[in-house]
Amino acid sequence: MGQTLPKPALRPFLAADTPVLAAIFVASIEELTGDDYNEAQQEAWASAADDEEQFGKRLAGELTLIATLRNAPVGFAALKGADHIDMLYVHPSAARQGVASMLCEALEKLAGGRGVKSLTVDASDNAQEFFSKRGYVAKQRNTVTINGEWLANTTMQKTLADGAAPGGPK
Repeated sequence: MGQTLPKPALRPFLAADTPVLAAIFVASIEELTGDDYNEAQQEAWASAADDEEQFGKRLAGELTLIATLRNAPVGFAALKGADHIDMLYVHPSAARQGVASMLCEALEKLAGGRGVKSLTVDASDNAQEFFSKRGYVAKQRNTVTINGEWLANTTMQKTLADGAAPGGPK
């Protein structure tokens, strides 16, 4: 086993974070989704970060949290509106180390604290298992077209517990 990393810290998104978050977004898609999406699909998906200014505006327009290790961003998650997880991406070097769980749990707590009863997410095929383990249930299968490429995802929903911290203690 490799050495244990320090626990990630969370902080809000700042406009200056846009370039590094765009890089995390692209690296995550390129390195973590190859079992479920072909190269053309990955390139189309990752193209959402090509226009960094637009990507930054999207992040700024949502409730975006950044996970950091040693003050360096390693992942981010964005809540669109009150009840939809729009983005959840972790750099491949920090994958499977609790970063995504920490980000997701934070969004669940924030939404629950605002009185939201359930959260939805359009989970990519490679993220479905992650969300299932967190109590999200598949509701419908979707196909989206990005730059002429068809990509599949699944709308999933989780009912948030009243007054209890979603996900429970670790």
